[in-house]
Amino acid sequence: MGVKKIFSGVQPTGNLHLGNYIGAIKNFVDLQNQNNECIFCVVDLHAVTVKQDPKILKQNVRETAATFLACGIDPKKSIIFNQSSVSAHSEVSWLLSCVARMGWLNRMTQFKEKAGKDKEKASVGLYIYPVLMAADILLYDATHVPVGEDQKQHLELARDISKKFNTDFNAPDFFKIPEPLIQKNFARIMSLKDGNKKMSKSDPSELSRINLTDSDLEIINKIKKAKTDTGSFPTSVNNLKSRPEIENLIGIYLSLSGNKIDHLFSEFKDKNFSFFKEKLSDIIVKKISPISKEIKRLNQDPSYIDQVLEDGSQKAYELSSRKIKDIKKKFGF
Repeated sequence: MGVKKIFSGVQPTGNLHLGNYIGAIKNFVDLQNQNNECIFCVVDLHAVTVKQDPKILKQNVRETAATFLACGIDPKKSIIFNQSSVSAHSEVSWLLSCVARMGWLNRMTQFKEKAGKDKEKASVGLYIYPVLMAADILLYDATHVPVGEDQKQHLELARDISKKFNTDFNAPDFFKIPEPLIQKNFARIMSLKDGNKKMSKSDPSELSRINLTDSDLEIINKIKKAKTDTGSFPTSVNNLKSRPEIENLIGIYLSLSGNKIDHLFSEFKDKNFSFFKEKLSDIIVKKISPISKEIKRLNQDPSYIDQVLEDGSQKAYELSSRKIKDIKKKFGF
C-alpha cells in the first residue's frame, strides 16, 4: 500500500497504563518502524473539555511525551508535539464547525456517555470536540488514523466533514478521506478486577490496572491478584465465551508475547492459573520494566522533553500553516 500518513493523539491524563500501551502506543511504534510518515500529538486541547488543574495538566503533557519516547517513538522519525502549541488546530476546528452539521454531532454516542444525565451542565467543548479531532487529522492530510472502537464514530465524522467540505467548495481532492486502522485482536484491554470494564486510570482501585510506571514487584502482585474464575484453563477460543477475565489476561499475554493463540492453549494445557499468571507476569515485567525506568529517567529531565515538544511543534506548524492558508482561501479569507 506504500507509505501511510499517520496521525493520532493521546490525552494527557497522566499515569498511562498497560491498556494505553497495548491499545495505542505499541501500535504507534510499529507504524513508525514500518517507515510511515507519523505525527503523534499530546492532545491537551481535548483535555480541557473538562476542568483541569493547570499545573497538573502541564506535568501530564510532559509525562505523556516521556511515555511516547520511553515506548520507542523516535522524534527523529516521527513528529511529537502538544496540540495547543499549534494554533492551526483551534482555527481549523472553528472553520470545520461551520461545515459540520448538528445532526451529525447529535449522533455521537460518546458525548452522551461522558455527559450522562447532566448533559445540560457539560461544556460546549465536550459536545463539539469531535470537530476538533477532525481538524487534527485533516490538517496534516492524514491517510490513516489508528483508533479504538470507541473513537471509530468520531473518525466517521471526520470523513463526513472532509467529504462535505470537498463538495461544498468544489475541491474533490482537497481533504484526504482518512481510513481507520483498528487492531483486530485484543485492542481493548479490560480491568484486572472486572473483565467487563475497560482498564482505566479513573478506576479507584490501583489493582484494576498496570501503570506504565509500576515497579516489577507491583506488576507481579497485581497479576497475582487479578480476577480469574474457578474453571480450568481454556483449551479453545470457544472456552473463552462468558469468561471475560480469562479472555483479558490471555489477550494481554498474546499481545506482549507475539504468540499465536493455538500455541498458548498447547503451552498451558492442564496447567493451573497460578502457573499462567507467573508466566504472564514475566512477560509484562520484561516489556514494561524498561519503559517504566525510562519514563522515570526522562521525567527527571523536563528541559529535554520540552525541547522534543518544541521541535515537534515547529515541524507541525510548518505542515499545518500551509494547509490552513489553503483552507482560508477556500472560505474567501
